[in-house]
Amino acid sequence: MNLLERELHYPLGDTLPEPGSTIEVAPGVRWIRMVLPFALNHINLWLLRDELDGEHGKVQGWTVVDCCISQAESRAQWEQIFETQLQGLPILRVIVTHMHPDHIGLADFVCKRWNAPMWISATDYNVARLLTLAGDSAAGGEAAADFFAAHGLNDADAIAKIRARTNYYVSMVPSVPDSYVRMMDGDTVMIGGHAWRCISGYGHAPEHIALYCAETKLLLGGDMMLPRISTNVSVHANEPEANSLRLFLDSIEKFNALPADTLGLPSHGKPFTGIHRRVEQLQEHHRDRLAELMEACTLRPLTAAECMPILFKRELDLHQMTFAMGETVAHLNLLWLSGQLKRTHGKDGVYRFGALAAA
Repeated sequence: MNLLERELHYPLGDTLPEPGSTIEVAPGVRWIRMVLPFALNHINLWLLRDELDGEHGKVQGWTVVDCCISQAESRAQWEQIFETQLQGLPILRVIVTHMHPDHIGLADFVCKRWNAPMWISATDYNVARLLTLAGDSAAGGEAAADFFAAHGLNDADAIAKIRARTNYYVSMVPSVPDSYVRMMDGDTVMIGGHAWRCISGYGHAPEHIALYCAETKLLLGGDMMLPRISTNVSVHANEPEANSLRLFLDSIEKFNALPADTLGLPSHGKPFTGIHRRVEQLQEHHRDRLAELMEACTLRPLTAAECMPILFKRELDLHQMTFAMGETVAHLNLLWLSGQLKRTHGKDGVYRFGALAAA
């Protein structure tokens, strides 16, 4: 446990759900943990006891929150959960916090398995649907390769691999449901007789939706409120001048309005309390990274590729490097768009960020 984590509290300690099983974290709320084949090696999913109006009155069952990527191991774990953890009740609804593969990848599988609707923001639904149909994504293909090259990535092998990675999203999200129920900021979703308020978040995904229940003081924070790591906040080829980091930092301020003893149920890591301090930690983390970039770029104009080792001091594989490049551009864009750095476009077609001209 690092020093920042010690400022938070983990009510369940180091207890984790076994594969294909669940742990009850609050009455009617069960925690599922599934393996991911990345450095970030797991995702938390949630089962909430629910009831919905049916043809012959109230139907008892469960709402699922997020679904994992499409892979055989996760499907098998879902089947085990269906068989052993649902108390003989059906899945009534699937809520997806956002369109990233580890959250929406198996939503179509679960929805079809139970003839259940998917609830998601309109923006994230349409982005996910577009990516499954187009077969290209921010993590690969021509546009992504050109975008990274324009920000100084000159490793020919890495650029070639990114250019060839045209089925990256589809490999983990082969399909999404044909229809959805829209969630928007401020909406109330009734789950098991409890009111859950939708809280939109930006910068990490197009329109991430977290859910807060005032009655139980539970926050399904998705990827917007993680206890151990800082959520990836990137700029992508399809919106190259996005101010993603500013959007993210503004979004997490919303969590300061929640009670201090709120129990955070994150998509990665363990259930925790101390959300107000976690917001401060994230603000401090990005403020420090921005200061490091300001200092380096003031000495001489730098590309995002040159700045990346300042933010990410460890060795990165290709998957991690694409996220790191996107996040480095997000930090530089904030400094540029706020008038703290100047961005230039060189004759070599590469963007550089440097000190403002002297008055």
